[in-house]
Amino acid sequence: MTKSEPALFTVSVFQDFAGAERGVDALKRQGFTADRMTVAAKASPEAASFIERVLGAAPEPVDLPVVGASMARGTLTATLNGPGGDLPRIGMAAAMRRAGFQSHDGLIFELLVGKGGVLVAIEDAPRAADALSVMLSYGGGNAAIGAWAGRL
Repeated sequence: MTKSEPALFTVSVFQDFAGAERGVDALKRQGFTADRMTVAAKASPEAASFIERVLGAAPEPVDLPVVGASMARGTLTATLNGPGGDLPRIGMAAAMRRAGFQSHDGLIFELLVGKGGVLVAIEDAPRAADALSVMLSYGGGNAAIGAWAGRL
């Protein structure tokens, strides 16, 4: 019996939707597909429109401690929500440990999204470093790879 590896995510927070759009477009030009992306932001009509436009599907609402009313879509969302669906209770900072990030990374992501940043994540283990490079090149802040998956 083989043990499956946990998903490996690369995450960054862009300052605004214009920056996130440039980053997402660059990721797509590098071959990263929308079905492996996640976008999360504070709830707003602009956030809903952006997520639907770049991911091709409507976002899911989620009320997060610290961040407040938010919306998200993508593979990272299921990982953060966990088997019990407790993301709204524990918040983004604590839930990021499920995706292999240390708690201080989760706290930074949570605070930046709470201040209006747009979180973009890619699930692609073989190309994690490529995704990180693109995110950093296009203004993604605090970009990191969840390399601690299965170790925390």
